[in-house]
Amino acid sequence: MTTATIFSPTAGDGLLPEPATDIPSELAAVVRAYQRASKAEATLRAYRGDAVLFQDWCARYGFAALPASPRAVAGFLTHEAERGRAASTIGRRCAAIRYAHKLAGLPDPTDDAEVRATLKGIRRTIGTAPVQKAAATVEVLAAMLMRTPDTMTGKRDRALLGLGFAGAFRRSELVALDVADLREDRDGLRVRVRRSKTDQEGRGFEKAIPHGRFIRPVLLVKDWLAAGGITEGPVFRPVSRAGRVRAGAPRLTTQAVADIVKRYTGAAGLDAATFAAHSLRAGYITTAAERGADLARIMDQSGHRDPRTVVGYIRRANAFKDHSGSGFL
Repeated sequence: MTTATIFSPTAGDGLLPEPATDIPSELAAVVRAYQRASKAEATLRAYRGDAVLFQDWCARYGFAALPASPRAVAGFLTHEAERGRAASTIGRRCAAIRYAHKLAGLPDPTDDAEVRATLKGIRRTIGTAPVQKAAATVEVLAAMLMRTPDTMTGKRDRALLGLGFAGAFRRSELVALDVADLREDRDGLRVRVRRSKTDQEGRGFEKAIPHGRFIRPVLLVKDWLAAGGITEGPVFRPVSRAGRVRAGAPRLTTQAVADIVKRYTGAAGLDAATFAAHSLRAGYITTAAERGADLARIMDQSGHRDPRTVVGYIRRANAFKDHSGSGFL
């Protein structure tokens, strides 16, 4: 198998090897589809980009990209660190190289002691603490909703912000929602999440969205669907400059969610650069923690599997509550 088969963006998937030649040709495409489905599409997109960068670096310095030597991998990771890449990004680059070799049935160069030591040194030098985006707490959300215009776009954005917050949704979950995933209930709305970051096999789970008294997310969603005449297909979709929603309009992108959050945090007089699409999810968890909600109930809404992630939000939210030094500082 050639280097181009695995790492070239113009050859197949850029990461997946060609199916074995001893199987019927009509099955080759099916084999590739199942291989592609073994990883989330977002992960594969990132891996493809990482693979191309590694291939270009190898070509520049005279190394083979596949199979790659541990020295080449260590050199590439060091190069990325010197370019100022985050430790998490460098770790993903390493994972992409590992994945390509695994699919090609070749020895994993990233398992070499030289590569492991290089990666460990990079993490110790750069640090692995993630950059925390600001949480759009309920107070921030209320300020954002006040800045939405009374237009079709404004109705959509109000519904997206309100539902995104109330369901502690990931942006990928939010844009994937169809009208068929919404089911009215006496107490609010039941929202079916068909697939998520922690449910790549598509077992699905349900989130309960109360009517509410302040944000009233269910009403915001109903208003948007009624105004847009949306009865099936994607819940959130683009609005034309003329204020119309096309019947066959595609769903919003995940980047559009981030742009909407930044637009209204900026309009509310906040530093938009410190907010992202994840701010809605973080804001719900933070607000719930500030108000003493039970950890298990927060996880029911957020869909987290690892309580340690949620505990991190709770600790930040309650950093000054019952502080050990509050009685003498």
